[in-house]
Amino acid sequence: MDAEAAKFIGAGIACIGMGGAGIGVGIIFGNFLQGALRNPSEAPKQFGNLIFGFAVTEALGIFSLLIALLLMFT
Repeated sequence: MDAEAAKFIGAGIACIGMGGAGIGVGIIFGNFLQGALRNPSEAPKQFGNLIFGFAVTEALGIFSLLIALLLMFT
């Protein structure tokens, strides 16, 4: 196997993180909605944690895309 094929295989494996980020965002928002419906008075207090979790999860997806692009074009 030549180096070019190995770069593309590595980039494809790195892209798995983007799928995990999408799943993670769904889980985060789903759990927040479930908790907010059970106890609506506590929902505004947890909104900051929701946004932080969303940001971290999306950042991991963007980092995996960056790694994939670096593997492909370097």
